[in-house]
Amino acid sequence: MCEEAVSERWPAVLRSLRNPNFRLFWGGNFLSNIGTWMQNVAQGWLVLTLTNSAFWLGVVGFAGAIPFLFFTLFGGVIADRVDKRRLLLTTQTTMMVLAFALAGLTFFNRITVWQIVVLAFLNGTAMAMNTPSYQAMVPRLVEREDLTNAIALNSAQFNMSRILGPTLGGYAMVVFGVAGNFLLNALSFLAVLAALMRIRYLEEKLVRHEGFAASLGAGFRYVRSRPQMEVLIWMMAVASFLTVPFLTFIPYFAKIQLAVGESGLGLLLAASGTGAVLGAVTVAWKGAMRYRGRIIAFCGAGVMAVVVVFCYSQSFLLSECCMFLEGFGMILTISAVNVAMQHLSSDAMRGRVMSIHATCFLGLPPLGALLAGELSRHIATGHALAMMAGISSLAFLAFFVFSPALRGLD
Repeated sequence: MCEEAVSERWPAVLRSLRNPNFRLFWGGNFLSNIGTWMQNVAQGWLVLTLTNSAFWLGVVGFAGAIPFLFFTLFGGVIADRVDKRRLLLTTQTTMMVLAFALAGLTFFNRITVWQIVVLAFLNGTAMAMNTPSYQAMVPRLVEREDLTNAIALNSAQFNMSRILGPTLGGYAMVVFGVAGNFLLNALSFLAVLAALMRIRYLEEKLVRHEGFAASLGAGFRYVRSRPQMEVLIWMMAVASFLTVPFLTFIPYFAKIQLAVGESGLGLLLAASGTGAVLGAVTVAWKGAMRYRGRIIAFCGAGVMAVVVVFCYSQSFLLSECCMFLEGFGMILTISAVNVAMQHLSSDAMRGRVMSIHATCFLGLPPLGALLAGELSRHIATGHALAMMAGISSLAFLAFFVFSPALRGLD
């Protein structure tokens, strides 16, 4: 049977998976991401077991997230200077070794909270170096007309793993213990490593750059010279600094404001994850996204308004609905930005462009969480987070009003 006939059997919502290279890439990362979320659950449980302290839980979380602010840009420069597959093999292998180390130290009862902090920081550094190449690899595996669908399916697999991983992690801790959870995560990296080694695509034409700092500077100048790229970066910076940190405080709302306990917290997070999966499936089914500037501005502003409502909600049902809408709208906004950045970027600059985007999206939330925490010392936590989300919502609308480049983004 010819390849075209086989491809036609794929539903439109899954059409990018007709490409065997992307299918390998998608499946390997899905299994690996499930393992990562399983480890996150076990790691938090281990920290609380060792210290019985929310402070140390925050320290470990900060140590794992802050490398995105400092190292993602370097990962983007490297991604444009070396073969992306080799870089991904290196970073994924590093994360696998760190997971084995965490499993071994825990199994032999040699683990300390400081070791967890160090391992979390190293793992975050590897992930920061991995992210630009991961995002820049996708356009090389699918046809241009399937890029939107591929990005949406990547979002879907990440958010499905966000739902499945913690659930499986909880059961795995009961059956295999915390160390067993870490071991399962380490083994899950074999899936993505096998996929990367089996992928076949045209070899990249690597360009020798004048120097590391000059290459990084060229990436910033490239973004600044393109008004549509520049406004999207600023919008992501605002959203990541002022709105995304609210997710860190979901346990506060579950325990203090809504008084629904651990089960309620799980339902809130599941509602967000379910909304995100459905949002990703919607983008994948829709295909080519029109009026991306309007989607980003108004959908983003709507998500932030929903966060404001959540911050003042005293009803668990209303809070569940808000979390679902937040997850759904957030994925629509992020997917529209990601697709726009991929289409606007040249192949030679793609690694650096996506690293700047990833630095804003993943590196600023820890700083925003620190701001929210400081504000919470002076005003109610709900007021602080609602104020931050409200400001970012108004900023998104202002970007649309005052930026012709954003209004012209189709």
